[in-house]
Amino acid sequence: AASKLQSAEKLMYICTDQLGLEQDFEQKQMPEGKLSIDGFLLCIDVSQGCNRKFDDQLKFVNNLYIQLSKSKKPIIIAATKCDECVDHYLREVQAFASNKKNLVVVETSARFNVNVETCFTALVQMMDKTRGKPKIIPYLDAYKTQRQLVFTATDKFEKLVQTVRDYHATWKTVSNKLKNHPDYEEYINLEGTKKAKNTFSKHIEQLKQEHIRKRKEEYINALPRALNTLLSNLDEIERLSWSEALKVMEKRPDFQSCFVVLEKTPWDETDHIDKVNDRRIPFDLLTTPEAEKVYKSHVQHLISEKRRVEMKEKFKKTLEKIQFISPGQPWEEVICFVVEDEAFKYITDADSKEVYGRHQREIVEKAKEEFQEMLFEHSELFYDLDLNATPSSDKMSEIHAVLSEEPRYKALQKLAPDRESLLLKHIGFVYHPTKETCLSGQNCTDIKVEQLLANSLVQLDHGRSNLYHDSANIDKVNLFILGKDGLAQELANEIRTQSTDDEYALDGKIYELDLRPVDAKSPYLLTQLWTSAFKPHGCFCVFNSIESLNFIGECIAKIRAEASQIRRDKYMANLPFTLILANQRDSVSKNLPILRHQGQQLANKLQCPFVDVPAGTYPRKFNETQIKQALRGVLEAVKHNFDVVSPVPTIKDLSEADLRIVMCAMCGDPFSVDLILSPFLDSHSCSAAQAG
Repeated sequence: AASKLQSAEKLMYICTDQLGLEQDFEQKQMPEGKLSIDGFLLCIDVSQGCNRKFDDQLKFVNNLYIQLSKSKKPIIIAATKCDECVDHYLREVQAFASNKKNLVVVETSARFNVNVETCFTALVQMMDKTRGKPKIIPYLDAYKTQRQLVFTATDKFEKLVQTVRDYHATWKTVSNKLKNHPDYEEYINLEGTKKAKNTFSKHIEQLKQEHIRKRKEEYINALPRALNTLLSNLDEIERLSWSEALKVMEKRPDFQSCFVVLEKTPWDETDHIDKVNDRRIPFDLLTTPEAEKVYKSHVQHLISEKRRVEMKEKFKKTLEKIQFISPGQPWEEVICFVVEDEAFKYITDADSKEVYGRHQREIVEKAKEEFQEMLFEHSELFYDLDLNATPSSDKMSEIHAVLSEEPRYKALQKLAPDRESLLLKHIGFVYHPTKETCLSGQNCTDIKVEQLLANSLVQLDHGRSNLYHDSANIDKVNLFILGKDGLAQELANEIRTQSTDDEYALDGKIYELDLRPVDAKSPYLLTQLWTSAFKPHGCFCVFNSIESLNFIGECIAKIRAEASQIRRDKYMANLPFTLILANQRDSVSKNLPILRHQGQQLANKLQCPFVDVPAGTYPRKFNETQIKQALRGVLEAVKHNFDVVSPVPTIKDLSEADLRIVMCAMCGDPFSVDLILSPFLDSHSCSAAQAG
């Protein structure tokens, strides 16, 4: 007979994933009224329940069984929650079933999905006799089998998840991509979506932490380089704590290029971790013990390096005191005499060999110079040589016999091939004094004159049309900025602030600016000023005190002297300088009039423009009006230089030359060829007849 089930439009639940997410699944309602029932699954909880007695449950089940058995339908008992099973509860259930006819007990665990499907399979087999007798698997065996399935499926799913390498990936995107993969489907069926999502979330978190770990490692590895840039002076930081050193670093002009101060901290919880192209170190990272350890190592390295340099110089002095060290003497013959020296013990083998090599180069050079002087002193030995033939062996033996008594000859005993070469070169030079036989090599006056004419005069003719020919329409301006105590960098920063991508708008025109700020104290001032890759159109000289003004004046004088003597380029002598007074925010009324007066006096002396602080009060050291005024001055100076050298003279034939110069000079004279020819080379009225 059909059994009635009363169900007032209850939803049918397919799995626990539907709980709270009913709208995401197909909704089916339980039918209401008569429903054909073919079998019953009687569930009994065998765990230690809360606030209930197992006897009461068993009594309820017994009453229910009596009612169900009247239907003559197959019945199976499902012992649930066997993963938390109380043994005597399970025995009572089994005893209850053993007293009933054809009543089977299946031990299950919905939590671990053990024997759940078996319950329904066994019930179907009892309803359909043709399917055979139901085979019930004991809980422990079923549990082991199930766990093995879960273990295998989990391993496959985790490997599948590990193919995701971007920690920004979302579960929704990845699950849609993997939903048709068999390993994904199997794991979802066994463990459910919730566990799958948790596994994915753990993997994503691991990816993120690994990314953060690598970024932190990169920052820590880059920190020594930043410290070398900002804290390279041992005397300044030797006694500073890490926190004190941080304050010093913040005031450095290059601080922003090495570090970034984030609005939100800590850095690893901000979007800065994704800015892989920004190599600047987050400033809050410096508060970690790892950063402090790097700082202490940096200080120790500076101390060790200072000590190493001192010991190398001390070892050099030790070598200078050892009289028997001769030119060309191998290091292996000397080492036994210095093995107990304190400095030798401190420095490395590489350092000791480097110092000895330097010492050898010095004494060899000195010995060769003295040997050359000796040859000039013995000029009588070379009077009777045949000018067009190689000296005979007898003559060479005679020369060696005379010279061998000289200490300067014996000094090169270990460098006999070099000594012989010097002697032959001297003989060749005495009778054929040309640039090829000159003992000065590349310092030969003939070679220097040729190089000077080839480089300077040809550059003069072509340079006039190239360097300043388009000065009226110049669109790129190279500026050298000179200042003391970081003032040059501050002015450069202010100009860049007023620029857009290094492009500056002035009087309706856009100029590309290439700025080179250099501290006036820099020992490399002159080498940085004028290079093949950077030829400045002008130099901004900025000052904010009497001391810095005097220092700037000395630097300009030094640069102009260098231009006239060494002559890196003939236009360097005409490099326009501009004095710029920085705003004194702390003591305007007291110092500004004095600085203005002194600055104007120096500008008059140097015949260069002076840019004053404009009237009014300003929050910054430099005002836009000052920068525009200084830049206009440079452009006017460039245009003036162009006007002076224009028009470009045409190159004449040699027969049309107005001046022919014969110059007599000795190789090794204590003045340069540039100085001798400077009246002609610096003149705007002269041009080369022919190159060279």
